[in-house]
This record gives sequence, C-alpha cells and structure tokens, in this order.
Amino acid sequence: MLHLLTSKLDSLLSFEQASAHCDIPCKIYDPSGAQVAALSVIRFIDLINELDGKAELTLAEQAQLSRLVREKEIHAKKVKDEIVVMWGDYFKQPQFDAYPEISQLVHTILLTGSACKQHIDRDKAVALLNLVNEFATAFWSTKGVEVFTATCPYPPSESVVYPKLG
Repeated sequence: MLHLLTSKLDSLLSFEQASAHCDIPCKIYDPSGAQVAALSVIRFIDLINELDGKAELTLAEQAQLSRLVREKEIHAKKVKDEIVVMWGDYFKQPQFDAYPEISQLVHTILLTGSACKQHIDRDKAVALLNLVNEFATAFWSTKGVEVFTATCPYPPSESVVYPKLG
C-alpha cells in the first residue's frame, strides 16, 4: 500500500521542466533598464565617495556604506544581465550584419560592468554608461528608431541616449 501511495505521489510531483527560447516575450526589448542601472552605479559611487571624505564613520554611516556597495554591485550586474539578454535573444544575423562590432561592444560592457563591481572609480562607471548608450544607439537603429541624447533629469545628471518616439 505504501509503495502504491509513494508511486502515485511521485507521479503527481514529477513534471518536465518547461523552457522558452527567450527570457522575455518576443519584441519586448528596451535598453532603458540597463541605462538606469548604469546611472545608478554612478550615483552609488558618488554617494560612497561622499562618505570617503569623513575622518571616521558612525555606525549608521558604516551601515549606509555597506548598503551602497551592495546596491552598486547589484546594479552593475543588472547592466550586464540586461545587455546579455538583449544581445543573446534579440540580436540575430540581420542585426549582426548591420552592427558587426556589437559582440565586441557587449564584451566590453561586461568587462566594464565587472570593473564597476570591483572598484569605486566614477570614471569607470561613466564609461559603463557611455558603452550602454552606444549599445542603445545600435539597438534603436536596428528597429528604425531615431535617438537623441539628453542629460537625465536626476542625479548623476549624465548624458543618456533616448529613443525619439512619435
């Protein structure tokens, strides 16, 4: 009896793993998530560097520093994840033909994202944003969408590539 019950339970609990070819629904790709994450990395580094000027940190400031470093690293990884998904799922042969350097750009973004996780160098974070903006320009071009560059309206007030939407 126990064997029969165990067998039935196993069959109820066993199922094949489902998988999809894309991480998100087809045609829903947008580099803005990577851009906001890159802007966040810059802002976290700015906030970390504000604490750096103090001779001694209070316990609350030490806790804030820990959180800032953690969030900086999470957002640097988010940049990498967002770019990899778009590169891996959206870019196909026609896009690679139009932008043969896109794989090298993605590799550079990944390396720069890792550098931002390892350091608190604002220049590295700005370089990451610039690379992501370059990727965004190529991405929107493959969709036939014009872009423009503007300063984001919040700190860190850096230049961001935006799509011109009708």
